[in-house]
Amino acid sequence: MAKCTRVVFVGAEHNPCCLIDDCTVPTIGDGEVLVKVLLATVCGSDLHTISGQRKEATPSVLGHEAVAEIVTINRNASKFSPGDRVTFTVVDFCGECARCKGGLVQKCTRLFKYGHAQLADGTGFNGCYATHIVLRPGTHLVKIPDHVTDRMAAPINCALATMVNVMNSIPSIGDNKANHVALIQGAGLLGLYGCALLQDRGYQKVYCVDINRDRLTLVPLFGGIPNFISGNELTIDIDPDSVDTVIEVCGSPNVIQQGISLLRPGGTYLMVGMVHPNSKLNLTGEQIIRKCLTIKGIHNYGPADLEQAVEFISRTANKYPFERLVGGEEYSLRDITDAIKEAELRKYLRVAVKP
Repeated sequence: MAKCTRVVFVGAEHNPCCLIDDCTVPTIGDGEVLVKVLLATVCGSDLHTISGQRKEATPSVLGHEAVAEIVTINRNASKFSPGDRVTFTVVDFCGECARCKGGLVQKCTRLFKYGHAQLADGTGFNGCYATHIVLRPGTHLVKIPDHVTDRMAAPINCALATMVNVMNSIPSIGDNKANHVALIQGAGLLGLYGCALLQDRGYQKVYCVDINRDRLTLVPLFGGIPNFISGNELTIDIDPDSVDTVIEVCGSPNVIQQGISLLRPGGTYLMVGMVHPNSKLNLTGEQIIRKCLTIKGIHNYGPADLEQAVEFISRTANKYPFERLVGGEEYSLRDITDAIKEAELRKYLRVAVKP
């Protein structure tokens, strides 16, 4: 049988925490798809797991952001073939439970999430830090156009698809987009994708704020207006009650008061980055009610969002410098420790792992 390699995470308390496992390519079952990982990227959630900030079952194969090539497909009447380059939903879902039928497949009652499952779950080829991964029957696949490079494509199925879900959660503003103002809190990968998506949707101004000046350098290239924040002071003043949409992608609850203050009456606040327990909010019901605000949490995405994400990056591949979002060299699986160290430096928004 063909050989393959995977990086097994054994827990943050171990040194080393990641071990190389050379094994054989598994046989797939009905509805499953065996893919070869072409390029994976290190997401911040993986760093939280590796550092022990986030608890996951072990042993496991981490990694959920990747672009892959189909090796074997065992699905009836499939539009895909071996050799197709694809992205895939980070979750596998049943499609039958009330949550799935209600459009919230990422909260399926039988949810399986790639890069977060133990080796004993299924084939054990559940994460992208490997030469191969087995995609389950309820995983949605999307073909990647030839002109979209692996570096452009790898983060699509996490950060970009999530931000497309954010865009689809903003209340319709009809034909008045030219007068609308948005504020994105955080100039990481989510924030930059958000700038491009909002500009693409016709927003007049998209401010992107961050406490790190270096991270703001890419903002203009993605259609945003960089706005450095020190304490509560912004480099570019924004009038209170003037912003239509605020999107939090920085992970800090400390920004919420400012966002509430800047939102106009009837505005929308979308919270995306605070997916951790240290995110208690300091605000009152009165602040929300008197301004008639809509506040919504966004976590992951559904198949339609992934389809739209691929369409967007395909259509705008020559407009925005998507390749620059993945920096530095491409690390092999056997150099995964170096890749993690590079990612922890936060010099690049994403670090690449090429099996």
